[in-house]
Amino acid sequence: MLKQVVAESGGRRVVIMDSITKVTPDDEGAFVVAASHGGASSGEFALEIPLGLVVLNDAGIGKDEAGIASLAMLEARGVPCATVGHDTARIGDAADMWESGIVSRVNQPAARLGLEPGQPLKATLEALLRA
Repeated sequence: MLKQVVAESGGRRVVIMDSITKVTPDDEGAFVVAASHGGASSGEFALEIPLGLVVLNDAGIGKDEAGIASLAMLEARGVPCATVGHDTARIGDAADMWESGIVSRVNQPAARLGLEPGQPLKATLEALLRA
């Protein structure tokens, strides 16, 4: 299962992982791109470690927006969170999310960082690191 640092600048880093279950205390403050669905259970894992940003897969949004439930859950705790479109990147494949993902939804803390729907994930996060 993939987990690797793909970008670093000014002490900040982007860590990609195939599953949010692989987040550890070493990831504190990182921008984490996890190829898990954006549902509530993924949000619970993301709350275990203080992260700078969490990006998940929108999993097709789903019934009652279950595929993006983590957006509101993390927003309530002040954690920036975004999703990429399931039609732009494979669920469970962090490398594909990093290379091909297009932001589909963001919560307010992520919007304050400058993320918005329609942005290519990789270019956007690399620009945030340089800012």
